[in-house]
Amino acid sequence: MALKRARKINPRFSMASMTDIVFLLLLFFMISSTLINPNALRLLLPESTNQVPDRPHVTVAIDRNLVFYLNEKVTPFSLLEERLNEVLKGTRDPRISVQADKSVPVEQVVKVMNIAKRNDYRVTLATAPE
Repeated sequence: MALKRARKINPRFSMASMTDIVFLLLLFFMISSTLINPNALRLLLPESTNQVPDRPHVTVAIDRNLVFYLNEKVTPFSLLEERLNEVLKGTRDPRISVQADKSVPVEQVVKVMNIAKRNDYRVTLATAPE
C-alpha cells in the first residue's frame, strides 16, 4: 500500500493580513507623532537661568499678536478671569504659568498677574533656559 502525499504549492498569497499590519503601523505612527510636540504655540520666551520645578495647573500664553490662550485655547481677555476661575475652582494652591512672547508689552503680562492677584493664584513667568 503506497500512499503518496499531494505536494501542491498554492501560488496565491493573501495580502489581507499585510494590509492590516500596515494600517495599524500607520495609525500608531500618526498618533505617536502628535504626542512628541505637545506645545503647539510657537513663542519666543525670554531667557533666564532660574527654572522652577513646580508644574502649573493652568497655562496662559500671549502671542506677539496679543492673542490670549488658556491651555492652548484662544480666549478673549474679557473672559480670561471667568474661565480661569472655572478651571481652577476647587484646586488646592492653584498655580498659573504665563508664557508671553518676547515682543509682548509688559502691560499685557501685568494684566494677567493682576487677575491672579485678585483670585489668590500663584503666578510663574515661563522663560527659556539660557
